[in-house]
Amino acid sequence: MKLLKLLLLGIVSATLLSACGGGDDDIDDRLDIADPKVRLVHAIPAGPNVTIYRNGAAVADATDVGYKFASQYFDVDSGQTELAVKSPDGTTSYGAVALDAKRGDKYTAVALIGDGAADVLLIEDPYNKGITSDDARVRVVNAAFNAQNIDVYLTAPGVDINTVSPDFAAVTYKTANPSSGNDSKELEGGDYLLRITTAGSKTVIFQSTVTLAKNADWLLLPIPADGIGALVPESIKVLVAKSDDASKATLELVNTP
Repeated sequence: MKLLKLLLLGIVSATLLSACGGGDDDIDDRLDIADPKVRLVHAIPAGPNVTIYRNGAAVADATDVGYKFASQYFDVDSGQTELAVKSPDGTTSYGAVALDAKRGDKYTAVALIGDGAADVLLIEDPYNKGITSDDARVRVVNAAFNAQNIDVYLTAPGVDINTVSPDFAAVTYKTANPSSGNDSKELEGGDYLLRITTAGSKTVIFQSTVTLAKNADWLLLPIPADGIGALVPESIKVLVAKSDDASKATLELVNTP
């Protein structure tokens, strides 16, 4: 089976490299022969700088980083791995998670606001994307303690929200949709209207227009709005962590009613 996958890799590499349009090179991930990959996303507004530690050692690409930081994926060995998010000097721990890292899988450690303190949420993405697919991939993590149960819609601009069901339904606070261990939702590249409502309602509490490139890989993170907005129920904005963004920064989307 491994030999077959390697042969397929050689056959499809040229096609995929041209189709990916400069996105994250995920050919070996699609074939489940790549080393496992991990990244850190810092989604705590006004939160402290942090460092991610892997098996007790600080990761150079995610050391002493602040709010809105999103590292690119870095390789880890298959098997048991411990990730911990700490203060840069290592004296304060904000959370630790253990994972059994699998070949071809990608993992995201999200630093977010927990129950009155910083916390860490780990997401496992099996990355079972088709060999020739150029669809975008999207996942939502609700990191907004002031909007604890939301529906998320990604529709063509102009679509009546009353005529469609949410793409990501009832995303509760500190959870992912699709949930950890499941693949991200695949969507065609193009222009979309992102809308968020309280779960079960059609009353929009956030909206923004976005463009999904082919082969994009997005993590959408609703978080509390800045300043006094953080104390107002359902006052939110959205961070976008893009897997292939060399700037190592999330894109901030603001509400455009």
